[in-house]
Parts: sequence; structure tokens; C-alpha cells
Amino acid sequence: MSPRQIISISDAVTRHPDKRMAEPVTLTVCEGEQLAIVGNNAAGKSRLVDIITSRYPLLHGELRYDFGNVASHLVSDNLRYITFRDSYGEQDATYYYQKRWNQHDIDDSMPQVDGKPIIALSSGEMRKYQLGRALKSKPRVLIIDNPFIGLDVQNRQLLSETLEKLISEEHLLLILVLSKTDDLPSFITHVLPISDLRPGTKITREQYQASQQPIPHPALPDAERQWLLDLPQKDTAAMTFYPQQGGDILRFRDVSIKYGTRTILSSLNWTVCEGERWALSGENGAGKSTLLSLVCADNPQAYACNIELFGHRRGTGESIWEIKRHIGYVSPEMHRAYLKDIPAIDIVASGLSDSVGLYVRPKPEQREQCTRWMRLFGIEHIAHRTFLSLSSGEQRLCLLARAFVKDPELLILDEPLHGLDNQNRARVKEIIETFCQRRNKTLVMVTHYEEELPPCINKRLYLKKNN
Repeated sequence: MSPRQIISISDAVTRHPDKRMAEPVTLTVCEGEQLAIVGNNAAGKSRLVDIITSRYPLLHGELRYDFGNVASHLVSDNLRYITFRDSYGEQDATYYYQKRWNQHDIDDSMPQVDGKPIIALSSGEMRKYQLGRALKSKPRVLIIDNPFIGLDVQNRQLLSETLEKLISEEHLLLILVLSKTDDLPSFITHVLPISDLRPGTKITREQYQASQQPIPHPALPDAERQWLLDLPQKDTAAMTFYPQQGGDILRFRDVSIKYGTRTILSSLNWTVCEGERWALSGENGAGKSTLLSLVCADNPQAYACNIELFGHRRGTGESIWEIKRHIGYVSPEMHRAYLKDIPAIDIVASGLSDSVGLYVRPKPEQREQCTRWMRLFGIEHIAHRTFLSLSSGEQRLCLLARAFVKDPELLILDEPLHGLDNQNRARVKEIIETFCQRRNKTLVMVTHYEEELPPCINKRLYLKKNN
């Protein structure tokens, strides 16, 4: 007897022309299969999931579900989809600002997770919360977009074991959407590659792994690497609000941060000198993002702490714009907050003025500057597409170009390779490495994947979680 087809798609074409694949989609997912949908950024993975979840009506073709012997046959009761953006909070454009500025206003009425208000969760903790909430409803089919990003090693292992147990005990059908194919877990039985909006043939996990080729090296073209190295050298001695060459870029003295009764950072002492390249690590919830918010002048508690940025004590008359002028910053929370559906080149240009959205029209030479940085990241071709029409990987590349566009002295990169495919991860890693080969460049980078750190890293800070 043939296994039951839980999901069956035949010659499906969505009615919405902007959400269509390059050709009609035919796909079956059967009882006992655990599927990974893999492909490069913008390959069409999310569009295929939109068809699987019946998000958009079909122009023609057929989509059928057979959930078997279940209490309810409603699709909404049996199928859950955790999207990339679900990792970082509720669908509210003010979430980022509320998280940064209003944590001192937390009260007992706010939902709690393990005794911690939702608004105070790190991106990794939020990821765990969203996964737990979806699993609690015991769906028959669970689709997760890049489930392991944002999780530390221990929690990645725990999640993998939990999913494997649910597959065995609850007969869960799991579909993972993966850009980082190194994360392909052992319980996956089949893989569906996608390229250029065309689903390939569903193959076994073993067949897929045998077909993989190493990423070409170098991933960054020589001409792009040389352009980056040849950028004009800034005269830091002539800059205002900047230390002397080789001086302290930032200094924390006994810095403690609390939200309500919960201690996030406790008596932290940390000094970063010009030209150092730091890896900032620690388990989920240890305070890495909070620490970076203090550096980037996005946390009001900085004024109550003994913190010096670029040789100046916080709260001594400087403006946040004087601080941000020297900083290029990207983070999962920033990605989550960017809901501006404006052209991608305008997203990049907003980095020149450190704004969310574009409020000052760039000059022609600045626009050319933005185009050139987009070319470095391999996204010049999407310059005039709107941000929300892009794949999550393309959006991340735009935000990375935004962080680099003003050629900052200090790079703050919080999980910069989130959602990127293997090729783009290699390219961005080489961009970071090449950028830091130039004089007067300082780096602080957060990642839960050791292999994502560029070779230039020469300092490390590990944060322990306060229980």
C-alpha cells in the first residue's frame, strides 16, 4: 500500500502574479517523510511555502490535505508556519523601539516567559518562545523557516532532539525551510532543492548530501576586494568626538543593567581599543544584544552607567548622532523593525543619516556611493525593488550594505549572517575580513556559529547568563 499523501499539490499557479513560481508546482509530501526545502536567497522557498499553506488563492491547479485521523480537519488547526520574522517579536513596527527604550516601564501585566517579560527576551529566546507556542498546539504539520538561527549550540541541539521526539511520538510532519544547509538535521528524510523559482526533484537526504559541491573560494571577486581595500583613508585625527589613534573606542567600568528585578549585566568591565576585532559570545539571554544597545546609544540606561564611547563619557553633552556617526550596525532586531516598503537603495541610503526610512534625499554622489556598496554585496540588481518584496536574505544583505555605506570606524554586527545562503555567507564573511584589513577599523561581532567568525578576530568576550 502506498503511503498516505498528507500534502498533495498538482499544477498549482497562484492567482497573484507577483507570488507565482516560474512554472506550475507539483509536489507530494507523504506520511513518514520529513522534508527540507533548500535553496539560495531569492530562489523561491517562501513562495513555495505560500502555496503549501494556501496563503494565496490558486488560479488553477489543486491543493489537497489529508491529515488522517484528527479531531479537527480544519487546516488552521493542523498546519502551523513559523516565518523568519516571527523570530523577533509581534507584528508591530514599534517593537524595536519599545524593546530598546521602554524596558524600564515593564509591569506585571506583561506576558512572561520563564519569569521574564516578552519584551525583554533576546532574539534567541524569542525564537524558542515562538517555537514552543507553535508546538503547544500539537499541529499535524509544522513548517519552520530557518529554525536554528539565533540559537546557541545547546539550544540548537535541544531543538533538534525535541523535534525528533515529536516526529516519533506525535507523528509530526515537519517541513524545514533552510538557507544554511549545514543545519540539515539527521531526522530529515527528503530534500527539495529550489533554484530560480523552480522546484527541483524531491530526493533523499543522502542523495542531496552526495550532490553538494564546496563553495568556490574566494567568494568575493578580486575586483570587489580591491575596490574595498582602495577606499580613501579617513583622517581620524581631524574628527571630532573620536579618540587619538590607538585609543579606547569604548570602555565599560562596572556596568550593570537590570530590568525590574532581573539582572542582565552585572559589574561588567570591558575595553575595546582602536583596531581590535572582538567576538562577543554567550548563551541565549546572556545580555549580548543589551550590551550592543549600550554601545550604539540605543539604551537609556547607558546614562546611568560609567561608559565611555570614543573617549567621551556618556551623558557629558554629546548627542546620539555624534556617536552613531562612527558606527555601522546591523542586528536581528533591526531587521525585524524594518517595515518600510521603500526601494532597497533608499534602505541603504538611510545608513548615511542613521534613520529608519529615508527622510533626507541623498545627493547624486551619495546615491552612487550606495549603488557601489550594493554591488559589493552582490545586490545592485535589486536596487529599485521595494524592501518588503525581497526575500529575507536579500533584506539582510540590504541592511548589511546600510551598515557599511558610510565606511564606519566601528562595526557592530549582531548575527550578520542570519538567513543568508552558503554562498552569501562566505561572501559577507570575506567582506568583513577585507574591511578590517584597513587602518582604524574596529569590529565587534556576535554569532552562535564559530565558523562564521572572520580570521581577523583577535579578542573575545564571553557573557554568562544571570539566573
